[in-house]
Amino acid sequence: MQLDIDIDGWPDGDWIALAERAEKAAAQVEPALANQRLTTSLLLTTDEQVHDLNREWRGKDKPTNVLSFPMLERDELLALAADGPPEMLGDIALAHETCASEAAEKGVSLKQHTAHLIVHGLLHLAGHDHVDSDAQAEAMEALEIAALAKMGIADPYGDRN
Repeated sequence: MQLDIDIDGWPDGDWIALAERAEKAAAQVEPALANQRLTTSLLLTTDEQVHDLNREWRGKDKPTNVLSFPMLERDELLALAADGPPEMLGDIALAHETCASEAAEKGVSLKQHTAHLIVHGLLHLAGHDHVDSDAQAEAMEALEIAALAKMGIADPYGDRN
């Protein structure tokens, strides 16, 4: 997958390398993401901009940590041939202030939490979700945990009973 990364309002850091590592780890646990034709845009931006996107596209007047905007249905993604022109999988946007606050609350680094949210967003683009059922949520979390383990990042849900 090709990542098109735009960074605005985030502290200096090697966010591009982190995003590329997260993408590779996600593709290892969700093979549909390994198709080389896929392109995803990743925007690391401010709470203000994510708030605007959330209000405009989801009708929610607040910032959030990550937004995912898929451009392919899961069945289209699974049927996508390996050869052919580039295909846009979708867009992901992360809000810096919300991500930093959540990382501090969880006692993890901003880089670890950002990696988790990139993996989470990519799995959403691949058609996974966590809102319709507990089983669906558990399956998505298992993929996140497996991808993060490949990056040497501990289970972000490990504090649950």
